[in-house]
Amino acid sequence: MAKTTKKPAKENAKKASKPAKDSSEGQLITKDMPIGEVVHKYPGTAEVMFKHGMHCIGCHVAAFETVEQGAMAHGIDVDKFMEDLNKAAKKSKKD
Repeated sequence: MAKTTKKPAKENAKKASKPAKDSSEGQLITKDMPIGEVVHKYPGTAEVMFKHGMHCIGCHVAAFETVEQGAMAHGIDVDKFMEDLNKAAKKSKKD
């Protein structure tokens, strides 16, 4: 009969406590950035926001509302929105 060894509970706990890889790695814009900051840093993103139905760029709330909060409030697909915003930001960074 083959002898099986169990890994100590501490070792399993270490594996479970490792943070998941952040999907925003390498992105210029993250979901937690304020809308106003995004538009200020990357003016080309304003057009993307308009196309997705977010017309509140000049609104006073844009100064502190995050991209994710704004997208959710307007019923926008957050993942697609983030993808489009980052494409625009990368393009404007090259220009």
